[in-house]
Amino acid sequence: MKFSVVITTYNRLKLLQRAIDSVLNQTIPCELIVSDDCSSDDTQAYVKSLSTELCVRENAPRLVYYRNEVNQGHAAAVNAGVLQARGDWIKFLDDDDYLAPNCLEEMVKAIALRQDAIICSCIAAQVDSNGVELSRTPIVGPGLAYYIPQADIHYGMLLELVPFGTPVQVACKREAFLQTGGWDITLTNCDDIDSWIRITQHGDAIFLNQCLAYRTIWSGSYDQKISLKTKLDTNILMKEKIHALVNEKHRSNILPLQDIRNYLKLHWTIVALKNRKIKCFLKLVDPAVLSLNAWWILLTAIFTRRVNRDNSQIHKYVLIKS
Repeated sequence: MKFSVVITTYNRLKLLQRAIDSVLNQTIPCELIVSDDCSSDDTQAYVKSLSTELCVRENAPRLVYYRNEVNQGHAAAVNAGVLQARGDWIKFLDDDDYLAPNCLEEMVKAIALRQDAIICSCIAAQVDSNGVELSRTPIVGPGLAYYIPQADIHYGMLLELVPFGTPVQVACKREAFLQTGGWDITLTNCDDIDSWIRITQHGDAIFLNQCLAYRTIWSGSYDQKISLKTKLDTNILMKEKIHALVNEKHRSNILPLQDIRNYLKLHWTIVALKNRKIKCFLKLVDPAVLSLNAWWILLTAIFTRRVNRDNSQIHKYVLIKS
């Protein structure tokens, strides 16, 4: 099993250097692809020089640099990077995030125990621009690592019990990525989630209850530039896609799609109010916030994020015990 780490970057050389270092310091060897979305800073000179240095030192190419001729956006840069990769598995990484040294090693161990796995995710620490930890993504099930059969994945995603997370948390089989068409370049956000939804139609999932990745929360992140209304609209689109893919064995247990839409409207209205974005709050407020089912889904989601869901059906498939 060979891993390729694909780092996407655009005009963030200082942050990119940290991301690259985290890959070069992995406890097992891997290929590194830097997919540059036509940066205008010194990214090209730095990465090319480092690639040559590594090739001479290790007597083999290890760092591949690819540059788009024009700026095409994040999703296009991801797709281009994966096309350059030669590994069986792709580990995604944005330039402002970084990996723990044992990230790939722990993923390889877990994947080796479940050959039908097609996607793997881990816990990420959310850190500020100085690397100070702010929070962590939640533990979702029992054990250090466990798997979820394909038939249960979309049901879990719909109920928000299976949060694959952002690119820094996720790895997938390269073949599955290519078969599903890669990331949708027409999406302004949730392009990663959209890809996970399609990839998980083709195999099982593995989750690692270990903090193996670090996501930087800062004002310069791409996510900060997306309006809450756009996030709401895209979230509804993702839930609609997931709802349609829920396995027949779970369909009698899921709520109508309209209730889920109302829940999302309620959620993002509360987010706007919490962030004191009053104009946005007034635009988002909708009769849906009065829906009892929407409030029930919201309270259930809050509760399930705060407790260990050991008894959940989709989390009974323990791979590695604590």
